[in-house]
Amino acid sequence: MQADTRKLLSAGSILVGVGIVAAILMLTVCGGVTHQGPHTNSGWIALMVVMACLPLGCVTLLFGLAKFFAKT
Repeated sequence: MQADTRKLLSAGSILVGVGIVAAILMLTVCGGVTHQGPHTNSGWIALMVVMACLPLGCVTLLFGLAKFFAKT
């Protein structure tokens, strides 16, 4: 495995992990979410972290996996 592939996989998995933890915290510790959004300021911050980390982490992880399984 090349060094850049390892960096993509580790960065993607860290971002996905942070997004999942932020989503769990938003739903439990930070007051929960209704149809109007989170109830607290920390809930809104957690929502912003989730909305930033999960898409970017999934794309980065996908690129890393594609590079890992590519036949060159």
